[in-house]
Amino acid sequence: MTSLPATSPTASRYVARASERALPVRLRPVRLGAHLTDTGADFAVLAPHATAVDLCLIDRSASGITERRYSLHRDASFTTWVGHVSGVRAGQEYGYRVHGPWNPDTGMRFNPAQFLLDPYARAITGTPRLGPELYGHKVNDALDPVPLPPQRDDTDSLEAMCRGVVTAPTETHIRHPYTPWSHTVIYETHVRGLTQQLAALPEELRGTYAGLAHPIVTNYLRSLGVTAVELLPIHAKMSEPFLTERDLTNYWGYSTLSYFAPEPSLATATARAAGPLAVLQEVRDMVARLHDAGLEVILDVVYNHTCEGGVNGPTVSLRGFGQTTYYMQVPNQPGQFYDTTGTGNSLDFRRTPVLQLTLDSLRYWVSEIGVDGFRFDLAATLARRGDHFDTNHPLYLAMATDPILSNVKLINEPWDLGPNGWQTGNFLPPTADWNDRYRDSIRQFWVADQRAVAGGGLGGDLRDVATRLAGSADLFGHGRSPSGRGPLASVNFITAHDGFSLYDLVSYDSKHNEANGENGRDGTDNNRSWNHGVEGEGSDTAPLPEHVLRARTRTMRNLIGTLVFSAGVPMLYGGDEFADTKFGNNNAYCQDNHVSWLDWDHEEWQRELQATVAYLFRLRSEHRVLRPSMFYTESPSGRDHIPDLQWFADTGEPMPEHRWFDPSNRLLQMLRSGSERDADALVVINGSNHHVPIRFPQGRGNPFALAWDSSWPTPRSSERIYQPGASTRVEPLTMQLYFANPER
Repeated sequence: MTSLPATSPTASRYVARASERALPVRLRPVRLGAHLTDTGADFAVLAPHATAVDLCLIDRSASGITERRYSLHRDASFTTWVGHVSGVRAGQEYGYRVHGPWNPDTGMRFNPAQFLLDPYARAITGTPRLGPELYGHKVNDALDPVPLPPQRDDTDSLEAMCRGVVTAPTETHIRHPYTPWSHTVIYETHVRGLTQQLAALPEELRGTYAGLAHPIVTNYLRSLGVTAVELLPIHAKMSEPFLTERDLTNYWGYSTLSYFAPEPSLATATARAAGPLAVLQEVRDMVARLHDAGLEVILDVVYNHTCEGGVNGPTVSLRGFGQTTYYMQVPNQPGQFYDTTGTGNSLDFRRTPVLQLTLDSLRYWVSEIGVDGFRFDLAATLARRGDHFDTNHPLYLAMATDPILSNVKLINEPWDLGPNGWQTGNFLPPTADWNDRYRDSIRQFWVADQRAVAGGGLGGDLRDVATRLAGSADLFGHGRSPSGRGPLASVNFITAHDGFSLYDLVSYDSKHNEANGENGRDGTDNNRSWNHGVEGEGSDTAPLPEHVLRARTRTMRNLIGTLVFSAGVPMLYGGDEFADTKFGNNNAYCQDNHVSWLDWDHEEWQRELQATVAYLFRLRSEHRVLRPSMFYTESPSGRDHIPDLQWFADTGEPMPEHRWFDPSNRLLQMLRSGSERDADALVVINGSNHHVPIRFPQGRGNPFALAWDSSWPTPRSSERIYQPGASTRVEPLTMQLYFANPER
């Protein structure tokens, strides 16, 4: 464990002195942030309750750093402090010191000893160094406030803080792929984790922005059928103090320091050595190269909270400009935070500065970096009005009507930890939602139910799995006659970064998070997993039996097949295509090591699984019948003479009502009409542990040709063709896909 001294040996006391000069009043509007002009740079920062704000320009030399201070003045709104400094050029390092009252009970914690990062800084020099200097109040060795109530500390934080960097405007020639939702296949991954152990890449590119965009990687993703990469957060971060004390880091990146600047540690060593502007350029180049390969870039973004933690956390940016301006407070207690995120703080989206910061950040990443969409972490916080979720929240209305943001992909993680926090299906279009009901239902059917059956019990019935296959109209249809947001508003997934990987889902009965140092308290217990008889990988003395591995791989094929054939937008967690493992850790957020990095040294069964995944996504791409954009009506549409969707029993007859409720009935046939523009598709699911004889439904009278069977270890051609009414037997724990070509 790292020991944190009460006072750093390099700490100095803040010295109040006159600024270099008071900057002249600027009469024209000034944008927030730092922006170059013909003669220098305009600076503007929001601090409504401050009494004075100093702009601090930092110059570095062989002898150290020097600081030049300039007094800013309020603009006409009386909330923003602005000024113009002549001679400033791109690469200039800067920050702020803010003066004002110190009264923690009222949420006022102004302290000019804290050197603050501009919330709009577009590049930064690095990561703040955790220590007592970063706290605006006096702390002990454990960084807890002493005495109480907290007292302002005059230790200068400049040496421990990162600085913002002035950037030059760039001419952007962005070519967004604009892949339709109906054709989208999302691959969730981490910049470092994807390539850190990829030996085919040059060593200097592994684990970097540049490595992610290398042709070896983009060609692989395209061969898999991926159309969009969803990157875990690349906004600049600062790890939580409790992790730093354990010599761990927030590997996932859900501890945001800046909503504009990219995380420097993910850049190549060459870019980091060249400076923050080179890091920023590497990110731009990454996005451009992914676009060249036809891949969209979606960023996981964390606008719900920041790295500053609870009321007694460090002061590095927003808190120093005005805690009550940005953070949600307990009603009638402005000195206490109302936390809906479990991190100590939550941004308050009832406040205009928070809305403006979020919208400005989103527009910047689209229009100047080139990203194609965002996944909003704990999105319910973004639409909160205190305890209440607002479907028509101003933030979402703004995004829906914004000419830039309304044209990119906007995806919600539709929950948080506060009251009324589960909101899947309730957000406004054009956004889509991660569908956790889909995740749980499919895991339950193929994994948890099988564990129950293997133990002599019964699984669930077919109603929920059928609803998820058909697009989750119960969540997104918004009415008895489904319309609403449509099935493409459902981002379907089996696994994601948070929770078990696909292989671990079928290999562990319980989580194994000991390496996180929280005594196993962290991570969900709602895994719905099954180890198929052996926990984990076995051991040298008791190796994993071959029949267990075969059973696990079949279950994984069933899960992937269900994901691909379900109405909605599929999301694949990176590495699941070849059964990568996190060794049972279902909350590997702080594991920047082999636990989280993908292992590219594969056995034959892993290569077979990867080939299966690529084959299934190719089928989905080639057949629009597998990519519906509207909810099914279960009646003929247009000139078609069969319903768009029909459910059949093992007899080939329509499913009797009572059999939907029978947990012993685990056989389902789902016939989807191609509307004579594509083949009809028949999905057959046998979720029982025994062979089941079936008869094929009548459909439109055309023969059914087998395209895929999950009992196959690897895809293969098949000559099995069945006429309507013909019989066959379906193997236990298997799903199949048949196509019936339309009449010509």
